[in-house]
Amino acid sequence: MAEECTHDCSSCGASCSSRTGESVIPKEPVNQSSTVKHVIAVMSGKGGVGKSMVTASLATAMAKLGYQVGVLDADITGPSIPKSFGIHEKAMGSEEGILPAVTKTGVKIMSLNLLTENETDPVVWRGPVIAGVVKQFWTDVFWGDIDYMFVDMPPGTGDVPLTVFQSLPVDGILVVTSPQDLVSMIVAKALNMAELMHVPVLGLIENYSYFQCPDCGKRHKIFGDSHIAEVAQEFRVPVLAQLPIDPAIAGAVDAGCVENIEPNYLADTAKIVALVTDRK
Repeated sequence: MAEECTHDCSSCGASCSSRTGESVIPKEPVNQSSTVKHVIAVMSGKGGVGKSMVTASLATAMAKLGYQVGVLDADITGPSIPKSFGIHEKAMGSEEGILPAVTKTGVKIMSLNLLTENETDPVVWRGPVIAGVVKQFWTDVFWGDIDYMFVDMPPGTGDVPLTVFQSLPVDGILVVTSPQDLVSMIVAKALNMAELMHVPVLGLIENYSYFQCPDCGKRHKIFGDSHIAEVAQEFRVPVLAQLPIDPAIAGAVDAGCVENIEPNYLADTAKIVALVTDRK
């Protein structure tokens, strides 16, 4: 940075970190009694594409591979991770920090719904407060030893994604999308943000790709032709999965039985994520 920096980039020609987008903000330390090997952020450009379902299913698949898994629910104003796993208890505390809830398959989760008096209480907070809570979920929760921490992000490219990318040691992101043409533009925004923040994109996951008739086996493209291949080619990232519209998935998530979904359509994706990240 220039010696006499005015912090006004519009009138400066220097090539410093403020202009190049390189983050000079130090990463937040994880809870002092915990270790986390890999942090994977799951994001989407818009809401309603099944991002939380993907997060929960992927965490379950990774746990079944024998890894120690955690889910940090960063969707503070719309937390749905606990309900997907059938968790309705309140978080407790210890000398090491806040204790996460533990699911039937051993996945550790922390969400605002574990702290509020009622699950339906609205969160009417401004951005800085929400960002602060996300940081506290990382620094103040006694996660123990975690191989893979999945961060379920709110949709879009606002305060929380920025906080996660700047404050947590994110190894990579997974972008969840759906087949509609408009979504391609929105996905591009998320991918461009990842590039701006220098966070690698591990791949794309398309939800609602097709419905397979249980009688004849024919696949129907309810939401039209997919455009994910074009987006993937443009940004040079792989398509990791194209998930069907399966009423059984919706029923299991609503019943808090996401861990019981068979088959788990993201089982192979979990293996790919483990293979890619273990190389680092």
